[in-house]
Amino acid sequence: MIRIQQLKLHTGHTPEQLREKIGKALRLKGGEDFSYRIVRRSLDARRKPELFYVYTVDVSVKGEKALLRKNRDKNIQQAKEAGYRFPEPGPEELKHRPVVAGFGPAGIFAAYMLALHGYRPLVVERGMEAQQRKKDVEKFWETGVLDTRSNVQFGEGGAGTFSDGKLNTLVKDKFGRNRKVLEILRDHGAPEEIAWDAKPHIGTDLLIRVVTRMREDIIRLGGQVCFHTQLVSLEPVLGEEGGLSLELQDTLSGVTIMERTQALILAVGHSARDTFSMLHEKKIPMEAKAFAVGVRAEHPQAMIDRDQYGMEEGEKRPGGLPAAAYKLTCQLPEGRGVYTFCMCPGGYVVNASSEEGRLAVNGMSYHDRAGRNANSAVIVTVTPQDFGGEGPLAGVEFQRRLEERAWQAGQGKVPVQLYGDFCRGRVSDHIGEVEPQIRGDFCFGNVRGIFPEEIGDAIARGIREFGKKLPGYDREDAVLSGVESRTSSPVRILRDEGLQSQLPGLYPCGEGAGYAGGIMSAAMDGMKVAEAVARKYRPFDKSAND
Repeated sequence: MIRIQQLKLHTGHTPEQLREKIGKALRLKGGEDFSYRIVRRSLDARRKPELFYVYTVDVSVKGEKALLRKNRDKNIQQAKEAGYRFPEPGPEELKHRPVVAGFGPAGIFAAYMLALHGYRPLVVERGMEAQQRKKDVEKFWETGVLDTRSNVQFGEGGAGTFSDGKLNTLVKDKFGRNRKVLEILRDHGAPEEIAWDAKPHIGTDLLIRVVTRMREDIIRLGGQVCFHTQLVSLEPVLGEEGGLSLELQDTLSGVTIMERTQALILAVGHSARDTFSMLHEKKIPMEAKAFAVGVRAEHPQAMIDRDQYGMEEGEKRPGGLPAAAYKLTCQLPEGRGVYTFCMCPGGYVVNASSEEGRLAVNGMSYHDRAGRNANSAVIVTVTPQDFGGEGPLAGVEFQRRLEERAWQAGQGKVPVQLYGDFCRGRVSDHIGEVEPQIRGDFCFGNVRGIFPEEIGDAIARGIREFGKKLPGYDREDAVLSGVESRTSSPVRILRDEGLQSQLPGLYPCGEGAGYAGGIMSAAMDGMKVAEAVARKYRPFDKSAND
């Protein structure tokens, strides 16, 4: 294979023009046949309004070695890419099947890799399967009646299911896990382009289908998935056999089930606050960690398109170009950083609450990103010094205080405030040109009053700075909603080099345990922990343990 980088074509190009560009780069004669696959495609908007796609492709053609010997272009090299390899099984016997607690990205990929290699995992998820969960969430948005067992945070697919479904990550990956995750998602119904787009995303509508198909494969491969089943306690098993005794509870009936395991993969997500409390009571080593809080900011998608693509006022986005995205950061003089997070082009703000009397928001897009507004979290990092409490759960209590204020600000509805009024500290009384796109009821409220003064000031100043980089971002009628409090886990459950807790057999995993921050990094951590279990144990032989 020959890898060609920096192939640049105008955004409106045809597949034939890309093929022609590849042939010219390799100086192939007209009749020479070749095949290629796209490795990566990114958008170059530095010369807007003239926009280009930049490709990296792998090419298969006769006489590759001779072509490479003649080549003097640094952008044409032999393709070298590490393929993913699951480890060879370890020597120890599994007398009980491994258990995965939580079925978000980390739990799904941990369970899938274990099932694929013969470990027959048991998965327990406190929420509902994806289709029922979708109904529960939509009912909540329509009626305001919250189901604490099945909502935007809990259920098949985790919190990422009701999000934009972005699949980019900053995790350095020399083991090929990143590409493997994308390939698995593609093989289960995600769009083909996620394997090569520089900013891949799936969207809530397609994610529901993808996670359902992955669950069906886990079951086909010998695994078991139990919904509305929550891990409520665990104890070490004393004696030679060791392992863990798990107390599981059916959240619908209240019936308790006991399960034994030598390997519990704890992938409960960043909102499993009752599980964090249980682990703290059991003296599982954990610590408070920094995270970020803030608001959701809505702007017209047409404005973002104009800013990012160099379009004229009223000009429509050229066909084939995606709804434009952005990523903004600034450092304030006193040292606080403000940045955008989980930006949703053509998306919706959603009521993402999971506890009664507390309100949190998130952002969501469908695959087509066809909504009228763009939205993003505008957030400020908070550290244990900001929490005003002690112990590993201080960050949890800080989140809860903000969410209680948000609930009170909107009396259970999502509170919204125009940016100009946020700066002046007054409740808005009318909507400007930016009409909110929110899933769930909303009303005017004092969004700034949710936050401690220094955090509210930082958000206001940060948005003003962002307006210098993206014209119109600080417009008076930009709509702010609160509170964005679930950006990442407020705790880290400590693990050693073998990815186990101090309690043998417990493998903290994913975003909830403090080792990931998004769908991709959580999925990759799930794979990593599944590999750790496999290096220690042979596949589970059900017949030998009946």
